[in-house]
Amino acid sequence: MVDTIAAISTSTMSSGGISIIRVSGSEAIKIVDSLFVSKKGIKLADVKSHTVHYGNIVYDEKIIDEVLVVVMKAPNTYTKEDIVEIDCHGGILVTKKLLEVVLKSGARLAEPGEFTKRAFLNGRIDLSQAEAVIDIINAKNDLALKSSVKQLNGKLSEKIKELRDIILNNVAFIEAALDDPEHIDINDNVDKMTNDVDNLVETVDKLLKTYDNGRIIHDGIRTVILGKTNAGKSSLLNVLAKEERAIVTDIEGTTRDVLEESINLSGITLNLVDTAGIRKTDDVVENIGVQKAKKYAADADLIIYVVDSTRKLDENDFEIMSLIKNKKVLVLLNKMDLDVVVSKEDINSNLPEAKVVSISAKQELGIDKLEDEIKDMFFSGKIQVNDEIYITSTRHKLLLAEALQSLKLVKQGIDNCVSEDFLTIDFMTAYEKLGLIVGEEVEDDLANRIFERFCMGK
Repeated sequence: MVDTIAAISTSTMSSGGISIIRVSGSEAIKIVDSLFVSKKGIKLADVKSHTVHYGNIVYDEKIIDEVLVVVMKAPNTYTKEDIVEIDCHGGILVTKKLLEVVLKSGARLAEPGEFTKRAFLNGRIDLSQAEAVIDIINAKNDLALKSSVKQLNGKLSEKIKELRDIILNNVAFIEAALDDPEHIDINDNVDKMTNDVDNLVETVDKLLKTYDNGRIIHDGIRTVILGKTNAGKSSLLNVLAKEERAIVTDIEGTTRDVLEESINLSGITLNLVDTAGIRKTDDVVENIGVQKAKKYAADADLIIYVVDSTRKLDENDFEIMSLIKNKKVLVLLNKMDLDVVVSKEDINSNLPEAKVVSISAKQELGIDKLEDEIKDMFFSGKIQVNDEIYITSTRHKLLLAEALQSLKLVKQGIDNCVSEDFLTIDFMTAYEKLGLIVGEEVEDDLANRIFERFCMGK
């Protein structure tokens, strides 16, 4: 018999209006029934599914709290098991006390993600949908939330099932032709198989190509602010973050280490990294900061290069431009409210592809234009909230890449007229890799690693 599990499903970090203790398993109703005293004298074992009941939780003849109890009977529940949820007052102490008496009455404390794991193991959702649950919980912006909701609703699962059905149909035909060559001529299906494989390759390749945009939707744009000392990088960070996150002084080299901040920019998450000003220096600590800045720049999705437009470009500027010339760059000519000596043409002569915007971080001028340019650079004509599926998981990306490689081998095999036995091997490899995305034949240790990322009550 599977254990009955229990956990606090609301936040345990602070008090709130209510808290919820969730109990799932074959003994869930019995366990809570032993603690619940209804105001109407009813027993939970006798009530209808998906009903709410008012009363007290009593243990050792002491009232723990006044509660509402929600009874949901299998199979129409999140886990496809009997579930009881106890809605209590939102104090941390009383919530933990209620969980304690539920555990004393026969339940076991749930492991992280165990409720969703049971939903997966009991067939209510597949693995890609289970992963979407944690993505919804961790969503940082509207685009990420909408993308994750689509995956939870089965959009990716439907596409994977469609691809696997096409593969299986072709393998079935090959096997039938090999078993009964007198009545089934495999050559009659070559054109259809070729067309199917071309479509499979195109579809999987298209899914793979959504990963970069999907990662940006899910994780945000890795944005590094670069510039020489006193260009206004920290002032810019403070303006975008709308709070004093970085120390700003007139002393050059104030920023010695990286400072990170996530901001929401019209539904897009920017993971900003403010770095030490890049210049040649004999200061050991400052030089470490400069090297860190260069390292972060190498891994960035976007470089915001802040130029002090009141000072002529010097060797430090040219070093920075050399460092970022092959990156996606937005150049900010800062201090536009003062007498400027650096123009857009000066920048584009060294960085011809770079977008250039004039701003004043101190006076908060040109910030709207900066935000518009960032949105255009990453999302104009590329990412829309529509029916397109975006791959946001590295695990999914790797499995799709392996499936694509196998399908290309099938295509190559058809072109080279190799034995049908070899085609079925590559077909089935692709079939298995796609199946792992939705949890077909998934290994226990992989499932455990995925669900360990969840919070305790989910």
